[in-house]
Amino acid sequence: MSLNTVAEFANELKKSPETLLVQLQAAGVSKRAITDVLTETDKQKLLSHLKAAHGQESEGKKKITLTTKSTSEIKQADATGKARTIQVEVRKKRTFIKRDDTPEVAAEAAARSAQAAQASKELVRREEEARKQAEMIKQQEDQLAQERQEREERERKEREAEERARAYAEAEAAKQRQVKEAQKEAQAEAAAAAEARAKAQAEARAKAEEESRQRAAEEAARAKDLEDRRRKALAEAEAIRAMMAAPKKVLVAKKPEEPKKAAPAADAKKDPKAAPAKDAKDAKSAVKAPATAAKDDKSGTSGRGGKDKDGKSKSAWGSDAPGKKKEIKTRGDAGGDSRGNWRGGPKGGRRGNDRNDQRNSQPQQQEFRALEISVPETITVAELAHKMAVKASELIKVLMKMGQMVTINQPLDQDTAMIVVEEMGHTAKVAALDDPEAFSEEDAARYTGELLPRAPVVTVMGHVDHGKTSLLDYIRRTKVATGEAGGITQHIGAYHVKTPRGIVTFLDTPGHEAFTAMRARGAQSTDIVILVCAADDGVMPQTKEAIKHAKAAGVPIVVAITKADKPEANPEKVKQELVAEEVVPEEYGGDSPFIAVSSKTGMGIDELLENVLLQAEVLELKAPVDASAKGLVIEAQLDKGRGTVATVLVQSGTLKVGDVVLAGQTYGRVRAMVDEDGKQTKEAGPSIPVEIQGLNEVPQAGDDFMVMSDERRAREIATYRAGKFRNTKLAKQQAAKLENMFSEMSAGNVQTLPLIIKADVQGSQEALAASLLKLSTDEVKVQVVYSGVGGISESDVNLALASKAIIIGFNVRADAQARKTAEGNDVDIRYYNIIYDAVDEVKAAMSGMLAPEKREEIIGMAEIRTVFVASKIGTVAGSYITQGHVTRNAHFRLLRDNVVIYTGEIESLRRMKDDVKEVKEGFECGIKLRNYNDIREGDMLEVFEIKEIARTL
Repeated sequence: MSLNTVAEFANELKKSPETLLVQLQAAGVSKRAITDVLTETDKQKLLSHLKAAHGQESEGKKKITLTTKSTSEIKQADATGKARTIQVEVRKKRTFIKRDDTPEVAAEAAARSAQAAQASKELVRREEEARKQAEMIKQQEDQLAQERQEREERERKEREAEERARAYAEAEAAKQRQVKEAQKEAQAEAAAAAEARAKAQAEARAKAEEESRQRAAEEAARAKDLEDRRRKALAEAEAIRAMMAAPKKVLVAKKPEEPKKAAPAADAKKDPKAAPAKDAKDAKSAVKAPATAAKDDKSGTSGRGGKDKDGKSKSAWGSDAPGKKKEIKTRGDAGGDSRGNWRGGPKGGRRGNDRNDQRNSQPQQQEFRALEISVPETITVAELAHKMAVKASELIKVLMKMGQMVTINQPLDQDTAMIVVEEMGHTAKVAALDDPEAFSEEDAARYTGELLPRAPVVTVMGHVDHGKTSLLDYIRRTKVATGEAGGITQHIGAYHVKTPRGIVTFLDTPGHEAFTAMRARGAQSTDIVILVCAADDGVMPQTKEAIKHAKAAGVPIVVAITKADKPEANPEKVKQELVAEEVVPEEYGGDSPFIAVSSKTGMGIDELLENVLLQAEVLELKAPVDASAKGLVIEAQLDKGRGTVATVLVQSGTLKVGDVVLAGQTYGRVRAMVDEDGKQTKEAGPSIPVEIQGLNEVPQAGDDFMVMSDERRAREIATYRAGKFRNTKLAKQQAAKLENMFSEMSAGNVQTLPLIIKADVQGSQEALAASLLKLSTDEVKVQVVYSGVGGISESDVNLALASKAIIIGFNVRADAQARKTAEGNDVDIRYYNIIYDAVDEVKAAMSGMLAPEKREEIIGMAEIRTVFVASKIGTVAGSYITQGHVTRNAHFRLLRDNVVIYTGEIESLRRMKDDVKEVKEGFECGIKLRNYNDIREGDMLEVFEIKEIARTL
């Protein structure tokens, strides 16, 4: 053993240096610091001292005993929740013995070893008991903690029950207080209403008295005025008679005098009362005459006197009815002076100057003026008579001769009105007040200008899921198809793409069968149609429909065979099927190019665009640029933040921000303009699709739009169109009601499913409503109470509540107030974003409304072997079940010689004096038939049940 310090030696022995210093001092080694050096002698002294201390000296220094003790702690919560610490002490004692070579020493060593093993086992056993005791204590503490937790949970539930009971009692008390307050308020309101009614009645009586006083005063003033006019007319007549009685000086030869007629004055003297009455009548006529004359002069048909364009004086009260000669018949001594004025005679007749008697008594030729009459779609008899400058009574006579019994305010259709106008000698033309082409030349010049080349408008059409949107996405380098619900397009998308050879505008139409109207609009507003057909699917129903739309619009077709990169693709089969639909490829001698394309690999895309642009060059598409814009509304919607938003395609001219736009029945000023990428733009030229904001209402998809110079004029035309549409709609509804009245009466009770449809855009709303209406049958009908564009509002929920309708929201949601109202009134609101999901659920709901189908199922046969007659019960059939079984309350047919005698229900079923529900084959029973007693022995009962089976559409 080498020399080392106390600290190094303590480290070797794994003891602390202080402990080693104490042991060295006890062994007689004088070491004071841990840095002192230990010699071999010092270490031998320490070893001898340790052997002696452990009893090694008495056994010849052959045994060393080591004792170790370790203490550990276990923390555990007791029943009160406090943490307890349990100390576990483990003691170990080991004895090391130096073995001798003699047997005695070996035996002694073995015994000692056995004793050590036994002590070790005892120590292990004690440790295990201590561990088990600790686990038992822990289990007891866990059990106490669980019991305490259960007790606390039970107490918490009891407290909650008490709180709920107290809250319920308080709510009931508050409700009673509210009821009492409401009763008091109702009584106060009733008293106030009664007081208001009394006050209103008093005011009404006062107002009626005041009006009666005013009417009486007006009547008195009117009578006074009439009397003044009568006196004035009498004075004028007296002055005229005096003037006529005065002698006249004539510078010509004297003519022989004509015999005098009977003097009217004598008659006046004989009957003094008659003259004033007739004079009063003439005075009234004189008062009314100026107003009538003014009216006739305004219409240009009749008047008092005057001259026509030939210089001839007209008759006083004649009418220049077209194509007729009108003569004036004089009454009494009536005549007219040179000015065409009438003079009143003594007998109330009208006299004139003798120089005009002969001329006025002869028939006079009135001039007919042919007019050009503008006839709208509907016009009343009075309006048409005013346009033709004739009296309404004459027009009614002409219509009666034609077999039309009409009144003065009855409307006439355009065809009938034009026939009448031609019949009366005038020229009729169709009025187009709301047609932009019918405007003045100045207005028409605003839409014309120098024709410049424009970009082609290309519509992508085809069957659903054939890859139309994916093909367009590859061209636009976007991902629109991933954003569509269910992977199908449900709106019309408008985009313009810049290619190396120019700009191309694409319209993407939906392929689902419900969007027929949207595909038709796409075909009508396009220059070229790209017909998409999948190479692995072939020609499908919507493919055929797209071909019909394209041919009806007269536009060239370019066929794109998509999914050509698939292993199962068969382009030749597609070509053969399209040839059957009269779409012939160019290699077969037709005029439609066929291109195989792939939206994943980009195969054939460049060739497709090249063919489209070649077709556009052949068409030589041109449009004015420096002119007012005209175009088509592709789609329209109601945005909550932006208001009415319309997607329009400019077909000619340039649309600018601030222009006044007229679109169908709507108008407005363009407040903002956005392209398909959502960027603001100031103007849009021909063939460019944009979204505009600022219209007063949502326009109909497919309406033409144009820029107007004046907002007032745009408002007038929009109002006229809206009124005409409303009148036409009301007329159709009335006709439908009259036509379907008897059919509905004969059809009986028809189940109706009322619906309210709200969609995001106009096209989707139109397609969804049309698809749901097609589900109607003779027994269950779909009634669209209201359909519109925009979110679901509270007014929609109130309408659904009143009409008991279901609200369908297509890509829209209800606002907070609408949801609250719907939840409070149990109004069903369904949301959809795929059209066929809505159609399927409505179809399922209609299937549930169908009356179930009833089918008969024979369950058994019974033979009547005897008949019992009881005074209290009636006739009972003693029967034997020959087949199947018989149940109580089942139906039966009574067969006699295999002929059906009666059909009814079983009233009761007994076996061995006990009422039973069922009797099986091979047993006897008593059967009481309901309301039937004419049975005989040998009759057979055919027992059957009626089962109801649910029907589907």
